[in-house]
Amino acid sequence: MSPGFSGEVAEYYAKYRRGYPPQVIETLQAAFELDTEDVMLDLGCGTGQLALPLASRFGSVIGMDPEPDMLRLARQAAARQGARNATWVLGADSDVPAMGALLRRKSLAMTVIGQALHWMRHDELFRALVPLFRAGGGVAVVANGTPLWLQDNDWSHALRACLEQHFGTRLESTCGTSTHDRRRYAQALEAAGFEDVRESLIEYSDELSFDRLIGEVCSAIPASELPAPDSRPAFVERIRRSLPPAPYVEHVEVAVLVGRIR
Repeated sequence: MSPGFSGEVAEYYAKYRRGYPPQVIETLQAAFELDTEDVMLDLGCGTGQLALPLASRFGSVIGMDPEPDMLRLARQAAARQGARNATWVLGADSDVPAMGALLRRKSLAMTVIGQALHWMRHDELFRALVPLFRAGGGVAVVANGTPLWLQDNDWSHALRACLEQHFGTRLESTCGTSTHDRRRYAQALEAAGFEDVRESLIEYSDELSFDRLIGEVCSAIPASELPAPDSRPAFVERIRRSLPPAPYVEHVEVAVLVGRIR
């Protein structure tokens, strides 16, 4: 996973990053026939946007992320929500082969990866996960909607043009959300030995205020590239002037790709 989502970026992530609708949680519950004795791994857990809504469905939840500030904020959120069955571990996809020792002879029911797989070596990861699952367990890859600056509407086009001019680079990465990306992940799951590989789509519309839009944008900028506090007001104002008035309506398509082990 890419480094650099620390400090203020992690704070923006915790406060503004798009969450997951209840239908996603229900889809995951049904896919793996989860019960309250099961163990789940949220790989690339960030500040707990998926791990915490899922915690009540499991005996224990392990959130793993390579960024200490993300884990600090996840722990704080877990404490506020009373999620006492959550453990937060510093690590990346390359550390998955060592998970056996942490599990202490238990097996995983599910590993969920929410909008983070594009930072990982997914072919190696899927193979490394196979021996960690109980029968019927498996992987869920959740693509949580197209990035704000790549959507097909006027305000998104304007946002992309503004950000590309500011950073001097084209913004083309779909962060694993495109149909092509999801097809590659499905093929890799099958190649690693997962069965019944299938995808579910959950669609909804949302309205963003300008502050929330800016917060989501800042949550996706590595700390080394985030404008410094004294220059951030000018950065924000530049974006404001490039956009039509709020609210900003977006159509969100959440794709849940699952594969199971017999």
